[in-house]
Amino acid sequence: MKISNFFVKNNFKEFLNKNISRKSFIKFLGAGLGYLALQTKSARYAFAKATGQTLKPRSGRKVVTNFDLAVVKGENPAVITRKAIEILGGMNRFVKSGDTVVIKPNIGWDRTPEQAGNTNPEVVGTLVKLCRDSGAKIVKVFDRSCNDSRRTYRNTGIEDAVKKAGGVIYFCDDWKFYPAQYPKGSIMADWPMFRDAVECDVFINVPIAKDHGLTGLTLSMKNLMGVCGGNRGRIHWDIDQKLVEITEFIKPDLTVIDAYRILLRNGPTGGDLGDVEMKKTVIASADPVLADAYATTLFGMKPSDIGSIPIASRRGLGSMDIAKAKIREIRV
Repeated sequence: MKISNFFVKNNFKEFLNKNISRKSFIKFLGAGLGYLALQTKSARYAFAKATGQTLKPRSGRKVVTNFDLAVVKGENPAVITRKAIEILGGMNRFVKSGDTVVIKPNIGWDRTPEQAGNTNPEVVGTLVKLCRDSGAKIVKVFDRSCNDSRRTYRNTGIEDAVKKAGGVIYFCDDWKFYPAQYPKGSIMADWPMFRDAVECDVFINVPIAKDHGLTGLTLSMKNLMGVCGGNRGRIHWDIDQKLVEITEFIKPDLTVIDAYRILLRNGPTGGDLGDVEMKKTVIASADPVLADAYATTLFGMKPSDIGSIPIASRRGLGSMDIAKAKIREIRV
């Protein structure tokens, strides 16, 4: 229970009744002071660590798919998304009856779908529907937006698409970020992570493929920054290593890269339609490294051009060897 709710429910009513003992008053006062003390983020993180309320890494699911990678091209974003998942073996390979599913798109920027700053809403809505059809108890969708969340969720079209498909979309409240149990010596040690992103049965990562001024491209590993709290500027220090460690912690079960429109320049924010190119492509894989590796080719790049990909491959998080992968490419 949230501390403020506990404080009100268990103490304030008693105080108002005026029939309060000295012991109860002290309890009330202590709870109030404790609540006020925990209003700073640093105090909440210290309290979480001291009381064992830290997040362990996700275990993830070892899903065997028909192909290592599915690449589908076509005119309709919903159709090519559905087909990509079908090629891998269907959503029921990943989602079981009663599962809590998280779908993490890019909803970072106050941009329309045509500006290619965020994940295509039709791709997101289709994945929500597939999860619900596979028996998911709940499908949660969220992102830690860079622009105003209310405008961003609405103007991207993602909020409406999720609700229509039967999912639940909400904002990343500060109180749901907890210190994460990264391995000893990790540069992400104790970094706050969004609890709902970790405590789920299935995690589906759904970035848009686009240019990024710092990392070259933002693909699936970069998209996971949206489940991290803390100082956004600081997380960009040693960014490639951090992205790999975040990916290892979250262990996404399925990666679906939206490349229906890609942003060639001025990423990650975009805004100029002249920077957008229609690729009308969706890439899907249980291997996030392979998905990112293939996505680089849409920009005329090699996997080794993006710093996080070789690091993740060496760490055993997936393969960057496109030539050796079992890939199904079709047009519908």
